[in-house]
Amino acid sequence: MQHDQDGIGRRLVHGRGMTRVVHYLNQFFVGQGGEDAAGSPPNRIPGPVGPGRRLQQLLGEDFEIVATVHCGDDDASGRPDAIGEILALAAEEHPDLLLIGPAFTSGRYGLACARLAAAAADAGIHALAAMHPENPGLEEAGSAPVVASGRQAREMGPSLEALARAARVVAAGDALTAADGSIGRARRRVVRASQPAAVRAVDLVLARLGGDRDRTEVPLPRFDAVTPAPPVSDLADATVALVTEGGLVPDGNPDRLESARATRWLRYPLQGLDELGSGAYRSVHGGFSTVWANADPHRIVPLDVARELEGEGAIGHLHDEYLVTAGNGTSVGNARRFGMEWAEDLRRSGARAAILTAT
Repeated sequence: MQHDQDGIGRRLVHGRGMTRVVHYLNQFFVGQGGEDAAGSPPNRIPGPVGPGRRLQQLLGEDFEIVATVHCGDDDASGRPDAIGEILALAAEEHPDLLLIGPAFTSGRYGLACARLAAAAADAGIHALAAMHPENPGLEEAGSAPVVASGRQAREMGPSLEALARAARVVAAGDALTAADGSIGRARRRVVRASQPAAVRAVDLVLARLGGDRDRTEVPLPRFDAVTPAPPVSDLADATVALVTEGGLVPDGNPDRLESARATRWLRYPLQGLDELGSGAYRSVHGGFSTVWANADPHRIVPLDVARELEGEGAIGHLHDEYLVTAGNGTSVGNARRFGMEWAEDLRRSGARAAILTAT
């Protein structure tokens, strides 16, 4: 026996009639609003909406988008029960296929789409998501089918075309492969191999000796290689930010940052503060003993030393907020999303460098 890495398509179980499709979108693409509606709860609209109308055209007369389920990005990616509620709304339509996205490289939207695809697969609902291969939520999809989309919303047209093509493949019960745009983790299926293990092992060794570095029966995950930014030429003119995955929050954890498997990050003000007083802050990180960090919060967020550097002119200005999450058990997808969102937030604020403290 061997594991089949290539096929992730499954035959849909329906009669000779129309293939019933439910489409999932975020608040922006259903026309509900932007960030002002990011906290909106799950809801359902009959028929195709927004880009779903074009998707319906591309799918053709054998498919019918019977409903569009939507949710705000903050709610879908940050509230533990949201994905289950979204899936329940979709399931009430008895879909043959749940199509999700495209999410492009959007962090919160991508995370919600990936989690919905994984939850649907676990529930036995046929689902297919679309997102860019660099979307930080991709890993959360597990082995649920995902097809590559463009990087940005301006590539909506070709992204919908790719989603429609892949949907037809999945609906036909055929294997969705890299040629169809399949990305993410491949579903492993036990199949009978044409050759015994010893023969296949020798073939793999010969392929490796022949220069083929990619051939394998068990692909391993490939982690990002991030190119470091060039050094700041003159810190004396730069705004420097403090960021941490050490879980340091105001005493009482008013915003309920998770101690493990964090799904979000927070910000807290530093303007007008020269120190973080013992008893006023504490670390909620669940992966190490926080006794010494709580006794002196500067062990996690070194505000005291940063203020000294600012006073000496070694740095131009300390950013007025520090950014924080808890890195304990955080998924690769969430960590990638946090990094992208931190970089975007700091770039927008004018910060040119950051000091990241970890545990």
